[in-house]
Amino acid sequence: MNEETESVVIQSEPGVGVGPWPGGRENWPTGEQFDPELLENGDYRNVEDHFRYWRMDAIVAELNAVNNRGEWLEVAIENLSHDFNIGSIVRTANAMGVRHVHIVGRRRWNRRGAMVTDRYLQVHHYPDVETFTEAMRSAGLRIVGVDNIPASTALEETQLPQNCVLVMGEESAGLSQEMAQAAEKVVHITQYGSTRSMNVGHAAAISMWAWVLQHR
Repeated sequence: MNEETESVVIQSEPGVGVGPWPGGRENWPTGEQFDPELLENGDYRNVEDHFRYWRMDAIVAELNAVNNRGEWLEVAIENLSHDFNIGSIVRTANAMGVRHVHIVGRRRWNRRGAMVTDRYLQVHHYPDVETFTEAMRSAGLRIVGVDNIPASTALEETQLPQNCVLVMGEESAGLSQEMAQAAEKVVHITQYGSTRSMNVGHAAAISMWAWVLQHR
């Protein structure tokens, strides 16, 4: 069983979602967005109630129409050693309405934590920071790193650009030096406990929410 198959099984556990459309076929809703198979057998996917019984491509089209590129946040993740947090970050990105996620470095990443949410957005891959940087500039996106390194500024005191891509480093090493230098600015999350850093997946979620609070 491959990673994608495992994700589908996890997402479709009995008891999650809704059963077949009540009342039988004669009462099915009309509209091209509805999937006859889901109406017949039930929809046990991890989707918002608004999207119950919708085809996947119809959901993607709706999300793309609402959150246009150039007006919405994008997220990038450095993948230097198969960081297991990538899947969690992708899932949070989907929840925040992000339509484009960029993976810099290794192409392979553990998709189980994404819970199939990567199918609802576009995942782009870049072999190195230089290629990624050129692509972001071409798209008119400003690069903002997230890491508690010297010279970084507090996230809560920073006005994030609307047309930006938030870049997360690895769990253990943080942003690479090359990525930190490529960023227009680097922000950190102020902490009040004893630990020097927090989980990168949590930091990504906080950073994305900060952008949403400023621009949603």
